[in-house]
Amino acid sequence: MIFIPLILAHLLGDFLLQPNSWVADKERKKAGSVYLYLHILLHTVLAFVFLWNIELWWIAATIGFSHFLIDWAKLTFQNAKTKRTWFFVDQLLHVLVIAALSMLYFPYFIWEDFFNSESLKLITAVVFLTVPSSIFIKTLISIWTPVTVEHSKLQTESLVNAGKYIGILERLLVFVFILVDHWEGVGFMIAAKSVFRFSDLAEAKQRKLTEYVLIGTLLSFGIAVLTGILVKI
Repeated sequence: MIFIPLILAHLLGDFLLQPNSWVADKERKKAGSVYLYLHILLHTVLAFVFLWNIELWWIAATIGFSHFLIDWAKLTFQNAKTKRTWFFVDQLLHVLVIAALSMLYFPYFIWEDFFNSESLKLITAVVFLTVPSSIFIKTLISIWTPVTVEHSKLQTESLVNAGKYIGILERLLVFVFILVDHWEGVGFMIAAKSVFRFSDLAEAKQRKLTEYVLIGTLLSFGIAVLTGILVKI
């Protein structure tokens, strides 16, 4: 399988072997930067080295050419507001190109073998533990939403949607801990969140707010634990 070696080559070329000075020069001069072409050459060479098969030269060349097109588009169309978005789009496109080339090299790849019942169950569980679970928990505890001055202050001082993303990350981590049979990791997660989250709530001195957050936290962990157990059955 050539997918993993090519991903490793990509990670080396895009992150470890690309100095910040190259990135700055490319963003300033765009297609006129000599470092853009050095960067493309580096990726082509790395792909060829990790493939280490002269018959697969066309894969290395395709990766180099596609990398140039993707990076050129990113440098041309990104701005200060869309820079973060373009970073993820850029990386996604590179991975998709590598995946497509890997599938061409292995024409006997069968989608049915990948999307079997076990993998579909795992994918469904991961998707469920993200936004769907957040909406479910938010809807379930909405009848107890405390409307207080302290609550409004905490909401104002916190990052936008931070609670939602923290919940998603904690559920995914709990899910992984259960799949690998490390239940102590779940206990560590609960303890860590208790220390950081409830120390802030103690300052608010609002019992209803504390109970509201506690219910949401227990629901979040409970859903992750139950999902992990069901997947392992």
